[in-house]
Amino acid sequence: MSLMTRTYLVETYGCQMNVHDSERIAGLLDEAGYIPVIEGNQADIVVFNTCAVRENADNKLYGNLSFLAPIKKKNPGMQIAVGGCLAQKDRSIILKKAPYVDVVFGTHNVGSLPVLLERARIEEEAQIEILESLEHFPSTLPARRFSAFTSWVSISVGCNNTCTFCIVPTLRGVEKDRQPADILTEMRALVEQGVIEITLLGQNVNAYGVEFGDRGAFANLLREAGKIDGLERVRFMSPHPRDFTDDVIEAMAQTPNVMPHLHMPLQSGSDSILQSMRRSYRTDKYLGILERVRAAMPEAMITTDIIVGFPGETEEDFQATLDLTTKAQFAAAYTYKYSIRPGTPAGEMPNQVDHNIVGERYTRLHEHQQKISLAVNQSAIGSVHRALVSEVEGRRDEAQARMTGKTEDFRLVHFSADTDARPGDIVDVKITEASAHYLLADAISVARTRGGDAHQARTAPASTTLGMPKVRA
Repeated sequence: MSLMTRTYLVETYGCQMNVHDSERIAGLLDEAGYIPVIEGNQADIVVFNTCAVRENADNKLYGNLSFLAPIKKKNPGMQIAVGGCLAQKDRSIILKKAPYVDVVFGTHNVGSLPVLLERARIEEEAQIEILESLEHFPSTLPARRFSAFTSWVSISVGCNNTCTFCIVPTLRGVEKDRQPADILTEMRALVEQGVIEITLLGQNVNAYGVEFGDRGAFANLLREAGKIDGLERVRFMSPHPRDFTDDVIEAMAQTPNVMPHLHMPLQSGSDSILQSMRRSYRTDKYLGILERVRAAMPEAMITTDIIVGFPGETEEDFQATLDLTTKAQFAAAYTYKYSIRPGTPAGEMPNQVDHNIVGERYTRLHEHQQKISLAVNQSAIGSVHRALVSEVEGRRDEAQARMTGKTEDFRLVHFSADTDARPGDIVDVKITEASAHYLLADAISVARTRGGDAHQARTAPASTTLGMPKVRA
């Protein structure tokens, strides 16, 4: 097989930042002459873009590497590369556990992957390259976007927070901000290509501007995004309560294309646990932000992240979390069992919670939040929303013949498919039923968009596999 016909597969674990990086990895491999593998076939190059936030990410990587070991033994020309946060953390461990890995690269040198693969092939020796600081923003690299009409744009990388449970700042480095003009130029270029929804990304997105000393930079960026012709929807992930200011709320409320959805990580409803986490806010401040957001945007939906079983968490602390979720009325909460991450202060704390207790609390929180999510979604019955039709042709199953989309407030909606709507179109839908996880609706009218045109004009996306971004740091 010639080099020009070698195939690749990218497997991604973790947050949207990783998914965005994987688009760059795929773009680099395309530019180097490789092609995406056809689904069901074995790729010649397998790239794992990893996460280090939780222990199950480690287990998933090493389990998949073990699975590939006999396959590679039968196919010596096959190459395996490991990048991302776990590669940054375990640089000296990966080859000990999996000596058949060809390339280990870090979060700061994604652009080196094609050269490292070629060097490993020629020299028949594993290549490890981990840079300690970012040289170029990911946006300067080629990309294979996995959607014709939605895209991510990085506004910053790194994080200046010191949360005791998180190793990401150690791996991604201190916050570095892009200049507003560069961000807006990239956004306009994406819109010219048919993109109608852009999500702004940063480890702590609303701290944007700290590097060049402008505390109002993020609110100003949202307002400028509102002036881009053809950009229907703007979202952002993920803010930190410490840095969330009223000017951002005003910008969200006053900028029509900034969507009424806020993902605001809580982590715990106990002030004492928040202090141990070094989260630099308390529950009264958190709830105050939610109150002001809802006052400015009554239609806003709020989602969150919560960690269960942080060291020292008592039953009283856990009950405080349950109570806060009741007060907050989150549309959804992404809940995680605390896991020790080596190299973090929390990992060294003596009062680790028994894993059986953690599991029991996790189940209770999940069941409690399910009831809240169901009630929040049921309150939407009878209302009309605008759904952006999903890239996958929208069929939840053939028998029900429903299409799928995301509402303005980021809720999943399945609606009747007896329309001529295409992926990338915006459909007015009337909500008829609700569950804790999605809405059911009838389509009312279809608005043709440039996003739908872009989808129609584009060849179907390659079958490169991207894990869903369920983990937030």
